[in-house]
Amino acid sequence: MRIGFDIDDTLIDLRQHAFHLYNKKLNKALPVEIYHQIPTVEIHAPFELTSEQGKQMWQDCMEEIYFTDCPAFDAAVDTLNQLAADGHEIFYITSRPKHHCPRTKAWVKAQGFPVKDENFFCGMADHEKIDIIKSLKLDIYVDDKPAVLDTLQGIGTKIIVRDRSYNQDVKHTRLTDWATFKNYL
Repeated sequence: MRIGFDIDDTLIDLRQHAFHLYNKKLNKALPVEIYHQIPTVEIHAPFELTSEQGKQMWQDCMEEIYFTDCPAFDAAVDTLNQLAADGHEIFYITSRPKHHCPRTKAWVKAQGFPVKDENFFCGMADHEKIDIIKSLKLDIYVDDKPAVLDTLQGIGTKIIVRDRSYNQDVKHTRLTDWATFKNYL
């Protein structure tokens, strides 16, 4: 099968990693339980930042958020390596900014994910992911972001939602645990 994956908040716990960095940088101690209740993709509201301040905070912390010790979700690395070993073709499709693409690919490889250079797509806008997914003729695609998932209706690709607090209204098959991913094949 041809299986595509978003990276941030699908394979790696990027927003929670950023939440902890925000706590540190803003000298706060907001408990992680607050993070798990945030109903939006953006994480700035619990820190009492405006949208503009939140956007600036993300921009200012982007290097540290993207390229430090953000953890993969439990069993994500093992699951993708097993899929590759079983002969499935793995694709990565991320909307990270273009100037971060080479480092993102290197970082994902360094985390142990199976990456073929020709199967790594980066630097497009969220709404442009559909064109890549369609052109690759993916059998399955996994993402977390409602803005992306909403564009993928009726394309012939099985869509799986990586379950997050901000995507509860999305109506696709939900993945809560990477160890169970093979059940969706």
